[in-house]
Amino acid sequence: MNIRYAFGLIVVAALAVGGCTLVAGPSGTVQPDPAHNARNSLDWVGAYRGVLPCADCAGIETVVILADDGTYSTHSHYRGKNDPAFSEQGRFTWNDAGNTITLAGQQPVQYFVGENRLTRLALDGSRVSGVLPDNHVLTKLIDGITEKYWKLVELNGRSVPTLQREPHLILKAADGRVNGFGGCNSFTGSYKINEATARISFEQIASTMMACPSGTDVEKAFHEALRSADSYSFSEDHLTLNRARMAPLARFEAVYLR
Repeated sequence: MNIRYAFGLIVVAALAVGGCTLVAGPSGTVQPDPAHNARNSLDWVGAYRGVLPCADCAGIETVVILADDGTYSTHSHYRGKNDPAFSEQGRFTWNDAGNTITLAGQQPVQYFVGENRLTRLALDGSRVSGVLPDNHVLTKLIDGITEKYWKLVELNGRSVPTLQREPHLILKAADGRVNGFGGCNSFTGSYKINEATARISFEQIASTMMACPSGTDVEKAFHEALRSADSYSFSEDHLTLNRARMAPLARFEAVYLR
């Protein structure tokens, strides 16, 4: 086989593995195909989470959420520090190659977009080199309502009051179990879900028996909402439990950093 031809095949294969379709350019040169890049070929909308390196802490827990309208939100927390998590919202732009986004915040940040992952780039847009390059990768979270921390924000049309500990639930994907906190006690139970029809039901809800100075009214209404729900609606970071055509029983917001 001609050596130059073989080398060309190797280059094409290597670039294809990197997620870029190639076309022949002028004089036979190989160029990226603008019709097939991360921007228009990958399912990049969603939430990504990881721990980025930190010079003076144990790591920066980071969540980046990309929306299909070109907006983003980020949530970050410095491990080992008492500082609260901080958030930022804004718009992002794509580079001409369609493989890198820039988050236009106070300090613009670039990420290379791959299959179910974002790779944080250096300030000059280059890949971060070193012995632990994977430490700059954020992995896409599971799409759907399972394996997420859902904070209860509304019950029967009324905002949930501030309590010492926030009511929430988590739907475990592996065993069909639900667990959470009702406002006074922790609870557990089982659930059944049909994602095709957006149907859901909760059974065998059981809780601890602590006595609390507050939160019991919220807990009672929360448990009743779970027992009554027969369907749900879901959009990115928002979950609603419903019953037939009645007003929503409960509304939740996803929380990515605790």
